[in-house]
Parts: sequence; structure tokens; C-alpha cells
Amino acid sequence: MKKQYKITLSVLAAAAVVAGCATAPESVDLEQLTAGIVKASFRDQGIVKASVLETDETNKVCSAADVAGKPLDEKTAKAIEAANLKTMKWPSNGKFLGDWKEGEKLAQSGRGLTWTDKADTPNGGNCYNCHQITKEEISFGTIGPSLYNFGKIRGVVDPSSAEAKPMVEYTWGKIWNAKAYNACSNMPRAGHMGILNEAQVAHIVALLLDPKSPVNR
Repeated sequence: MKKQYKITLSVLAAAAVVAGCATAPESVDLEQLTAGIVKASFRDQGIVKASVLETDETNKVCSAADVAGKPLDEKTAKAIEAANLKTMKWPSNGKFLGDWKEGEKLAQSGRGLTWTDKADTPNGGNCYNCHQITKEEISFGTIGPSLYNFGKIRGVVDPSSAEAKPMVEYTWGKIWNAKAYNACSNMPRAGHMGILNEAQVAHIVALLLDPKSPVNR
């Protein structure tokens, strides 16, 4: 989507010059024109609504930085992280860890949220698309770092212990809203955006931190 957006801006700018404009359109004009074209090109279909194109301030700022080819300055990045941290929702039942076996199923599932899915189709975490999860895997994405031995590398022997609490909370937070820790992270804000519910996030936290999980074997 980002790549297509960049291409669209380039094409529109070139077209404007060819058309004989005295000066190239301002960036804000191109953005408005592009937004109009994108909006007119999508429609509601199945469970997917065109409203998914609407973005919050975090995504707008990060997209603009990506288009400009410049990383956010530290002050802006910190402000975005702070704003997202304020929206963080911790487990309402106080339990950060669920069942790692259920977490494994979620991590390996890419289902949900597409127009061919039914509204009651459980969403998957789609984790394998960006990360290695276990040593047995032979095919996995590399956009994100390997998650193999995630808990072991971080010294989590007993996830229920006081010593492990900071890492348990960080892991939950990273899954719920990654942009609270890295302003323009490519990782989906799984909980924040409603992709996964509390129970599902807890299951994935267990997958990453439970010593019995295949992630840590």
C-alpha cells in the first residue's frame, strides 16, 4: 500500500508537469487528490468496509515520513509513542498469560478480516508471516526478527515470578500496540485495532514466554 502510494504521487506529479502547469502541485494537494482517488476506488464488500482506509494521526504521520523518505525526529517519535502508550489496555482479568497451545494456533493462522471471511471467523495472529516462531519451521517471513527462544533469551524461567513481570508486561504491550514502543513500527497494533481480543493476546504472550512452549524449547 505504501509503495503504491508513492508511485501514485510520482505519477500525479509527472502528469501535472506534462499538462503544462507552471509549477508542480504542492505535496498537500497531491495527498488530497490521491486520497480522493483511493476512496473512490474502494467499496464495502463482505465484512470489509471502506472505512478501513481511514487512519489515525499516528499512521498519517508515519506514512508522511515514509513518503518523504525521512525518519521521524526524536521529539515527534517520542510523542507518538507516549500517545499510544496512553491507549494501552492491560488484561481486564489481570492475567497476562493464556494457553501457549492456543497461542501457537493463532500465530500460525492468517485467517480473518478479509472480504471472503465470515463475521464469526476467528482472526489469526498471522505471526508466521513476519517472524520465525520455532526451529522446525522452514518457511517464514523476515520483516520482523526471529521469535525463536524469545523467552529463554530474555531469561524468563518462570513467567509468573516478580522478576519476569517487566518482560511479561512488555510482551503484552508490544502485541497490543507496538507503536507505544516504536513509533512507526511495521508490526500491526493487534489489540488496539481489534485484530485480536484480550484472550488471544494472552495466548500469544504465553506462546512467547512459557518455557514449555515450542518457542523456548
